Amino acid sequence: MPRKELSIADKLEYLSILDENGELDADMEPDISEEILLKLHRSMVLGRKYDERLLNLQRQGRIGTFPPTSGQEAAHLGSVAALEPSDWFVPAFREAAAEIWRGRTLESFIIYYNGFAEGVSIPPDRNDLPDSVPVGSQILHAVGLAWAAKYRKTDRVAMTFFGDGATSQGDFHEGLNFAGVFQVPAIFICQNNQWAISIPRTKQTRSKTIAQKALAYGIPGIQVDGNDILATYAAAKEAVDRARSGGGPTLIECVTYRLTMHTTADDPRRYRTDEEVEKWKKRDPITRFQKYLVDKGLLSDAKIDAVESAILDEVQAAVENAEKQMQTMGDPMHMFEHAYAEMSPFLKEQKEDFARELEEMREEGNNG
Repeated sequence: MPRKELSIADKLEYLSILDENGELDADMEPDISEEILLKLHRSMVLGRKYDERLLNLQRQGRIGTFPPTSGQEAAHLGSVAALEPSDWFVPAFREAAAEIWRGRTLESFIIYYNGFAEGVSIPPDRNDLPDSVPVGSQILHAVGLAWAAKYRKTDRVAMTFFGDGATSQGDFHEGLNFAGVFQVPAIFICQNNQWAISIPRTKQTRSKTIAQKALAYGIPGIQVDGNDILATYAAAKEAVDRARSGGGPTLIECVTYRLTMHTTADDPRRYRTDEEVEKWKKRDPITRFQKYLVDKGLLSDAKIDAVESAILDEVQAAVENAEKQMQTMGDPMHMFEHAYAEMSPFLKEQKEDFARELEEMREEGNNG
């Protein structure tokens, strides 16, 4: 039999609305209220200033290792802004500004990076999951939540975030395949920041884009300028609306860049050039968004200065409050809580053994 050409969907789009010079494609401008635009701006600046302060705290030995987010504010904030509070937000570990948008406190990050479980305690009224450090594992959790939302006939959607390195994990492929087969309301946001620690995107995959991986699973995919908050919002809003109306999942590749290290245990100078970093600094998502807002008459230099000053005060207050809270934290028995809905007999046995051991240590200390 002769070979025949197969007809498959192969259409992919790239979306950019606000270019790196802050120039707007007015025909593509999304409908976002002035209130939300200003909230997005403040959240971006807060994410950047808080990130810089956390880096200082880490260098001073006042917190442990953490993953900086500078440069990627538009990718995760524009996306998460498309969600309703009742939707599920499933982060990886580089979405700090989005977590704050969803209600996480500044203090909780400092507490968490000091090793206290209280730092990732989530109130029951927030449909958010905690940070996921194992690369890609949160993708499966988001798909499960989305499947449950569909099974229960709710209109909730689940949005999960991951990096370009996670697309090399089996969890990514299993998650997208399941989502495509069962048409669950999941939105997959890949923050393609060009580097998976020291491995460049070009060595992660032979695919020209990450967005095209959606085609293999029969779901829509789109590549977005991840430093353009208008584009990330527009793409996410379209995907959320489609998922909520029963149209199934979407993969969004946000092309962005991390301006600093992978984590504070990493030295990026060993694997990338200063010239590369400087090139991406010129594409800073905050600078271009500020120009857009100034052009719309919503911001001025004075207003930007006032926002930054208020944020620095807020960050300083959070640092002081977190360090005060940690003075009364640290009960090691808490490690046994919240692992299971019902504690297993084996875990109960471990808890009892550990409690006896702690008591013996206290007695020895009192007698010593």
